[in-house]
Amino acid sequence: MTEQAGVMIAIAGVSHHTANVSAIEAFRFGDEPAFLAAAKERFAGALLLQTCNRVEVIVEGDPEGLREFLVEQGREGFFMHEDVGALRHLFALASGIDSMIVGEDQIIGQLKKALCDGQEAGSISPLLEHCVTKAIHVGIEVRKRTLINRGSVSIGSAAVQLAEAEIGSLEGKHILVVGSGEMGLLVAQALAEKKLTAMYVANRTFGRAVILAGKIGGKAVRFPELYHYITLSDVVISCTSAPHPIIRRQELARAMRDRCWPVEGHPRPLILVDIAQPRDVEEGADTIDGVHLFTIDSLRTINEQTMSTRKAEAERAHAFVEAELSIFLRHLNRRSADEVLGSLHTWAECVRVRERDRALARLSGCDPRAAAVIDDLTRVLAKKLITDVTFAVRTSAEEGDLATAEALVKAVTEGECIGGSKAGGKAE
Repeated sequence: MTEQAGVMIAIAGVSHHTANVSAIEAFRFGDEPAFLAAAKERFAGALLLQTCNRVEVIVEGDPEGLREFLVEQGREGFFMHEDVGALRHLFALASGIDSMIVGEDQIIGQLKKALCDGQEAGSISPLLEHCVTKAIHVGIEVRKRTLINRGSVSIGSAAVQLAEAEIGSLEGKHILVVGSGEMGLLVAQALAEKKLTAMYVANRTFGRAVILAGKIGGKAVRFPELYHYITLSDVVISCTSAPHPIIRRQELARAMRDRCWPVEGHPRPLILVDIAQPRDVEEGADTIDGVHLFTIDSLRTINEQTMSTRKAEAERAHAFVEAELSIFLRHLNRRSADEVLGSLHTWAECVRVRERDRALARLSGCDPRAAAVIDDLTRVLAKKLITDVTFAVRTSAEEGDLATAEALVKAVTEGECIGGSKAGGKAE
């Protein structure tokens, strides 16, 4: 593959590969605009991607600078990708190859939102926008060309699959979905196929709960009634974007007491799946009698099960990503040669105009038609004389060898040998 060491893109962060849900939560940046404003002061471009199973900072800049910046922000234990490795990671990320649920589609929308947020904050550079836009395009194409997104391919649908595995079957059950955003919609859509007796949708904004419930034939629940409907439900799947827990341990314990069997004195089991980031369920809720709590970390087993059926598709996706990365690197490398070639063409034009004017001065009084012929002649000669070196410069740049491209131009315009010493004076 054509690679270039000077692609000034760096990525740092944590994900489900390197951290559990607690570590990802601790790494998050609560005030995204403030973070982007600070990053904008340090880098040519910056983007913040925060999802339920990853937090990644993507910048146009030096990787060591990014490392120092994150340490100043109080973050540690993060991975780093730089240059071509960063682009490869970005393309794989958009393609769903790097996701916890391999092939999931939500990452495309999440990247688009991160790009939009960066643009609003004024932190996106032209190069960074170009790279992220290309990654999104590659991600879309991977899903068109492969079956990588076949089956359970979202955190939401995986949560439903997990609940079903724990309870045996969801048919005839009462399910409560807390949250009506994109993830809530994915959960609700997956549940709509399960022949439930009842599906409840709770959201802090009741109007949004009504809209989602209407889409899937469920019942909208007002937020103050949340614990009442927890009492009625067999499964609760929570996926809000709240910055703090919305299912509190003390209130949940009271709700579980209302679920007690009359004779046994133990509550009916409650499957509680928390796929929010930050988490919706207060720490310690899993110690309550009858509560079976699952988090994003629990979904790893679902990916392992479904990945076996998509392994061949993931390999095809990898091959496509590598091919697209090679093409994109050639494109970036050609762009990097533009400035170098600009100096070559500027030099050639200066020489052409100077020699044309000398010739016209010697032919004083020549008619305009002759002057035009001389001008055309010098233009064509100058273009032809630098055609071969232009081709050589572009080829070197495409292969990632910008140093040779620059040396070739200096050899022509300044009389320097490729090794760097002067070759008998500046070219005239």
